[in-house]
Amino acid sequence: MMNLLGIRFCSVNEQAQEMLDFFQKGLSLKNTFESNQEFTGGVFPVGESDSWVEVWKASEQMPEGIMLQLVVEDADRVAENAREAGLHPQGPMDAHGERIYYLQAPSGLSVSFQSRLTSTD
Repeated sequence: MMNLLGIRFCSVNEQAQEMLDFFQKGLSLKNTFESNQEFTGGVFPVGESDSWVEVWKASEQMPEGIMLQLVVEDADRVAENAREAGLHPQGPMDAHGERIYYLQAPSGLSVSFQSRLTSTD
């Protein structure tokens, strides 16, 4: 069994600014991402952990949707276990210092699982 190190929730939609206002102004949560003219969004971290809430404006490069992101110790091992269980994870993709795989849960929810890249990856 693999330990879950963090959970991230990512929401991409046309109401990104309203969502940012909801979290920042309505709930007084700290946003650590500075939006700019090219990219509207926010990251609301949970302390110093690998967990956070992400909100982004939908675009051609970032289609609308919701994703649950699971931070694990070893994404390659989780992918191997998933395949042995009959699942079909897509990947890996290395980005932002992480190895990432994607799949869809039985409910249709988009899920990724990722781990930090090491010098041997």
